[in-house]
Parts: sequence; C-alpha cells; structure tokens
Amino acid sequence: MSAKDDAKKALDKVIRKSRVHLYKPIQIAEILFHHRTDGSIDLRDLESYRNVSKRWRDDVSMLLVGRRSTSSARFQDNLFEENAMPPRLLAKLGGENGKDGIVEAYVYQALKDRLSSVQAIDDYVSTATPDSFSVTELVGMFEERAGLRRSIDKVYEVLVYALFATIVRALQAQVTLEIANKDAGILKDFERFIKTVLGIDSKQTKLTVPAALYRVGVTNAADRGLDIWANFGPAVQVKHLTLTAELVEDIADNIAADRIVIVCVDSEHKAIESLLKQVGWSDRIQGIITINDLDEWYKLCLSKKYRGNLGSKLLGDLHRELAAEFPSSKEIDPFMKKRGYDKIGPSRGWSGKS
Repeated sequence: MSAKDDAKKALDKVIRKSRVHLYKPIQIAEILFHHRTDGSIDLRDLESYRNVSKRWRDDVSMLLVGRRSTSSARFQDNLFEENAMPPRLLAKLGGENGKDGIVEAYVYQALKDRLSSVQAIDDYVSTATPDSFSVTELVGMFEERAGLRRSIDKVYEVLVYALFATIVRALQAQVTLEIANKDAGILKDFERFIKTVLGIDSKQTKLTVPAALYRVGVTNAADRGLDIWANFGPAVQVKHLTLTAELVEDIADNIAADRIVIVCVDSEHKAIESLLKQVGWSDRIQGIITINDLDEWYKLCLSKKYRGNLGSKLLGDLHRELAAEFPSSKEIDPFMKKRGYDKIGPSRGWSGKS
C-alpha cells in the first residue's frame, strides 16, 4: 500500500469513527486549508498547528453545524496519535491536497452526506403524528445509516429526555424544599447563604417548585457520566452498549447522586442487574428502564386517550431536542461554493465521498 493510500485510509477511518458533527475531520480539513492558502505551517511539525487548529475547527463547525467541540483536550489531541492522523500522514494528505483543495473537499462532502441523513430524520420527526410515529422506526433510521450509527446513543438520550420531561409535566409533580431547623440564630447567621444557595428566605423557609429534568448536553468521548439530572433526586444514565463491571463502577463513581436510573436495551437488563449486585452498587440504582419500556410509554402518550394532552407536546419536545443535537445545516452548500469545492471533480483517486 502506498503512502497516499495509507493517508487516505487513515482519513477515512477518522471520518467513519466520527459522530455526525465531524469535528476531527473538519480539523484535518482546516489544517490542510491553512497549509494550502497561507503556507504558515509545517505539516510535519505538530506544534505549529496543534492548538491553533482547534480554533480553525471551531470557527467552521459553528458556521456549519452550530456547535463547537466540548470534548476534553486529551481526547481532541488523540487526533494526532499514530492510530488516527499523525503528522507524517497529514503531510501526505497535504501533498495530495494540491492547489485546489481536493482533500478538503472530500472531507466536506462527507459532512454534507451526514447532514443529508440528518435532514431525513428531521423530516420524519417534524411531520410525525401520534398515529405515524414509532420509536423503533426512528432508532432504525439511525441504525441503517452508517454515518449516523455512532450517534445512536444520543438518540436514546433524546428519546428518554423528551418522554420523561413530558410525563413529569403532565403529572404536575412538585418538589418541596423546607428548612426543618427553626433555630433563629443559624437562620440569621446564614441568611445570605440560604437566599443565595437554597433560593429561599430565612423567614419563608419552605419553597415548592415544579419537578423538572435537564439534559447535561454532549457527553465525553467515553460516553460515561451523567446524561440527565432531575431536581427531585435521581440522575439518569442512558446506555445502549454492553456494560462491563469496570464501566458500571466508573459510572457510579462519576455520578455524585444517591439514586441513579439506568436506561438500557432489553437484552442487557438481566446482565446489568447481576453486574450491579456483583460490584455492590445495587443500593444506588433506583431502577432500570428498557427500550421496550420506552416504546410502551411512547405508545401510551400517543394513544387516543392521551394524545391531546401529552402526544403533541411529546413530539414537539422530541423534535426540538433532535434538532439541537443533530443540526441539518443550510450553510454547507454556500460554504463549499465559497471555497470552490463545488468545482472540484473526482480525480487523483479522490471521489468526493468517503
């Protein structure tokens, strides 16, 4: 295999392993773009672009997908390791990129293809009705599209959040915070703390608010930690992959909550229960919910009995969260035209698609 083939294979691997936003491929493309247009960097000298390329990437990703990477610095720097895109292979891509930017165009065509798949998802959810929507069909759309398959954990997370938030609102659940200590001295001495931290008044020592859930946002690359938290106690961890004893312990250690709810695929339910007992975390797990449970609750919310009260709000919340998580960009075509990528035909072994 030639050096060019090695470099292209490495780029294709980075694209294939990336989530829908393609942060790392965009960073590669922007390094090549600046190398081609201003000549201020040496592709073999990692330090000449390691940090500044993150800003180049973020500027473009904010324009095209409305987001910037929030992964750890260590995960971002993994891009340049030997099993991804080391400087020696990046230099080969620079040679292939030429004066027209054909490798850059290749990357942005891959992004365009991903965004086209996202648009199909958006069209499905935005036009869905209580009669037509199906949890399994939505999940299937992600499983069937190679470019979206790596982001399926976020689909589960969004499905869980939209459902839980809708039902909690419909139940009109409330949370009451009350100071049981009536000692006038401590109430006076810590009056500012009570107001600032607890949000109540030392004279009015009881507060009732609606129960609510909140998404933490984009999780880290290892897909660990908190996904959803509630102001009424439990933390929610959504898992669609096989859990190991080490990962369960890591999840529990990284979530500072006494009660954790785990959402998993049906086939994992019994294994997770057994694993929790094995590592001694059963007392911290409030409950385990399966995808089948989600499907049943969605069907109930969308049934004729509840669709007027719950169904439309649920689909609206789901569409909003999916649109925020998986933006379908209107900027990609103007961007490619401005850069001149639209004029580049397949040549030198680059087809324009990964």
